[in-house]
Amino acid sequence: MSGSSISGAGRPQSGRDARDTARALLARAAHPILLLSIVVVFAMTARYGWDPSRVTFVFQLTVLCYLAGLERLIPYERTWHPSRREWRWYAVYYVLTAVGGGLAQSLVVTAAGAVAPADPALALWGEIPLALLLGSLASYAVHRLGHTNPWLWRLHGVHHVPDKVNVANNGVNHVMDVLISQGFTQLALALVGFSETAVFGVGLFVVAQGYFVHANVAVRLGPLNHLFVGPELHRLHHSTDLAEAGHYGSDLSIWDRVFGSFTWRPGREPAAVGLVNPDSFPGTGSIVATLVHPWRRSVKAGENAG
Repeated sequence: MSGSSISGAGRPQSGRDARDTARALLARAAHPILLLSIVVVFAMTARYGWDPSRVTFVFQLTVLCYLAGLERLIPYERTWHPSRREWRWYAVYYVLTAVGGGLAQSLVVTAAGAVAPADPALALWGEIPLALLLGSLASYAVHRLGHTNPWLWRLHGVHHVPDKVNVANNGVNHVMDVLISQGFTQLALALVGFSETAVFGVGLFVVAQGYFVHANVAVRLGPLNHLFVGPELHRLHHSTDLAEAGHYGSDLSIWDRVFGSFTWRPGREPAAVGLVNPDSFPGTGSIVATLVHPWRRSVKAGENAG
């Protein structure tokens, strides 16, 4: 009887241990799986001649679903899960972000087609790392300007209104902010003359990383945080403590190291995320007010860059 009792009492603990082990393994594998998916999708698109625009759209939705699932399995902060009401708001912003990204893409495609060389000077394996570095630098620059230039902040600050960080509110942006940031980054690559294949490959990485860094997942990259931006770093970027809210890179973290905006250290976590002055922007649910916010004549007291 006693042996049976001990065995029965041990099963729940054994089950919890197994779940904890599975979660730990999933946390370690989450980012490698994402990186591997980029390589596979890129290779298959190049091999079979798929339409890059359609592939990017499907890939984006797949990444969103993958990370939303991980948020339920290995959440960083359970109170950051979106409510049903927030999901509805985020869906509208997702469409607006897609419109802004589409406009930026269409404007850049013309320039890319005009300047992209028929025979690139570098092989594809040489183009991609250079395109990634340049694109990351351009993204870093326009993002940092979005926090330091008062008018650009009135666009970009929309993204910092939510007091939680999750994969769904990655799309909470002003449509003009998306148009400027994505257009600037893609135009930098196009004007240099990288091949469209290289730009597509870099674009897949940027899409995946953009959602990954916002994911509400208990994933720690450790020393790799000094190369890639992970959720640990980007949560600090959304911190209400501006002393730690650097990390303007959203894909590679090396430019934060170079320009002195790298604040992460192991174990550092923000006490709160969102705006320093929440009253300086309309609430996330006030979508029309958010869209016209940058052109308001009166500026609320205390509104400034993050």
